[in-house]
Amino acid sequence: MTKPSLPELLHAAVTAVGGVERPGQVAMAEAVAEAIDTPSHLLVQAGTGTGKSLGYLVPALAHGERVVVATATLALQRQLAERDLPRTVEALHPLLRRRPQFAMLKGRSNYLCLHRLHEGMPQDEEEGLFDQFEAAEPTSKLGQDLLRMRDWADETETGDRDALTPGVSDRAWAQVSVSSRECLGATKCAYGQECFAELARERAKLADVVVTNHALLAIDAIEGAPVLPQHEVLIVDEAHELVSRVTGAATGELTPGQVNRAVRRAAKLVDEKAADALQTAAETFERLMELALPGRLEEIPEDLAYALMALRDAARTVITALGNTRDKSVQDEDVVRKQAMASVESVHGVAERIANGSEWDVVWYERHDRFGASLRVAPLSVSGLLREKLFADRSVTLTSATLKLGGDFNGVGASLGLAAEGTGGDEVPQWKGVDVGSPFDYPKQGILYVARHLNTPGREGSRGDMMDELAELVEAAGGRTLGLFSSMRAARAAAEELRGRLDVPILLQGEETLGELIKGFAADPRTCLFGTLSLWQGVDVPGPSSQLVVMDRIPFPRPDDPLMSARQKAVEEGGGNGFMAVAATHAALLMAQGAGRLVRATGDRGVVAVLDPRLATARYGSYLRASLPDFWYTTDRNQARKSLAAIDAAAKAEGK
Repeated sequence: MTKPSLPELLHAAVTAVGGVERPGQVAMAEAVAEAIDTPSHLLVQAGTGTGKSLGYLVPALAHGERVVVATATLALQRQLAERDLPRTVEALHPLLRRRPQFAMLKGRSNYLCLHRLHEGMPQDEEEGLFDQFEAAEPTSKLGQDLLRMRDWADETETGDRDALTPGVSDRAWAQVSVSSRECLGATKCAYGQECFAELARERAKLADVVVTNHALLAIDAIEGAPVLPQHEVLIVDEAHELVSRVTGAATGELTPGQVNRAVRRAAKLVDEKAADALQTAAETFERLMELALPGRLEEIPEDLAYALMALRDAARTVITALGNTRDKSVQDEDVVRKQAMASVESVHGVAERIANGSEWDVVWYERHDRFGASLRVAPLSVSGLLREKLFADRSVTLTSATLKLGGDFNGVGASLGLAAEGTGGDEVPQWKGVDVGSPFDYPKQGILYVARHLNTPGREGSRGDMMDELAELVEAAGGRTLGLFSSMRAARAAAEELRGRLDVPILLQGEETLGELIKGFAADPRTCLFGTLSLWQGVDVPGPSSQLVVMDRIPFPRPDDPLMSARQKAVEEGGGNGFMAVAATHAALLMAQGAGRLVRATGDRGVVAVLDPRLATARYGSYLRASLPDFWYTTDRNQARKSLAAIDAAAKAEGK
């Protein structure tokens, strides 16, 4: 029997999921197949509606080697594991003569821990464990969630938090889950044989396709100890998110609360001298943190350096003592010891990292209204780490609707540790960038309107002219507006102002869960939804509910953002343009994602309005505009209003 061709396989898969084959999807599948077969690396931009999941799944399944697919969002992980993969595997089975296995794998804390569920969790203030089910009031939300999880534990096959509906708060989940550091290990745990996390790992070892998330991929790269099974092909979807997720995984934090928790957990298991030394170091650190002012520490102050070294040394002594002593009077000693060890190791690791003072790290203080001060450390760049760990020994395909910024892939490529496209030698990964386009006719379906006449937004202060403009646009659109703001304060101010001015419902992020807000926004076309950066990628509402997408300003990083400003400075010191490489790239990515909310289906029509004149007037404006979908462009406010009114009238005529 002849081997089925890629177009045959793709056709079968698209038919099975009830989709429509698109030229961009075919081009993508061919490019992915070539990258896997070569093997080489590929960056592929596939616009919304291309069907990119099948564009990479079909060639990956046809190849036959193990594939890891890493995504950023829960929604896409679910779509792959519950819809796309099952249907695609079944559709390809008659042609491939095999049925590839697939599995989902996440970090350990995403799975219910049976030991913690049944035996309770160590209590910081006193010896032994406590039963969280007894401690929580049965009538409280926490108590109800805990009881619901106990029932769910008997029926769930995966123990995966995301399979629990409705979900529970982080506080409730923390009562029944453990981190990898706190885990006893399958051989020591009484529930090791039925452990959900271990079963997920076993399924992943046997699977042909493993679906995971960026965070686990980052941990796999950073820790050095493999978490993911050996694989020949890596596909990173939503790849525009990868650098920030890897940065997050490589960021360390120290807070007085965290250090005091480590002291409490270890005190009952080590001798008095070791416990006192850690307690004293913790008190010194806490006093310093009370005086900490937010901002970057280009050099570690002497008093902080001493405090960190004292913490490091005291933590190291406690870690040694924890490993050498046994105390049978402590109930369920292994669990208590493991939790204490995890807490102290975390303090030791971050204190040592900051005290050592690497030139490749950025250190800063943060102050939070609720949680107080924290000391944070993050890598100046993760590009070297990604180049070394991600692109070695396997074919890597990275895909997203937004990888091509300012007209090429080199900006995103550089952030991933790649040299400019078409350059490089043996030491530098070779890669190719492919833009397979979009099934949408952007110039006919959308307008990019830049309010050139407005005042340039300042860092603080009210923007009365912007509020007037926003109100007029929303009124012309008849509601139907997704407002994307650069800060929560700006979103709140706009919602309050327009609720007083206009007779349209305005939903505000934070006033309800994101799922409920999106449901309400989609249900009534007159409704507006205002929010901040986290909304820019989470909203997928095709049709007449979202016919105006407004951005209040270009979302440059805050000038006082310690990590972004340090990265910008580093590029400048290396002779590059720090503003373009860091700030403009960051803004371009967010704006491309934001503008991508407008056209989600072939029948969608609307306007993206940017209420920041710099997009039209500044030198970097053309770079940012080149990163957006190819909408028809105007700075004519009357044209924007007329178009919105016409789109609104057409939707009403259709009864929408």
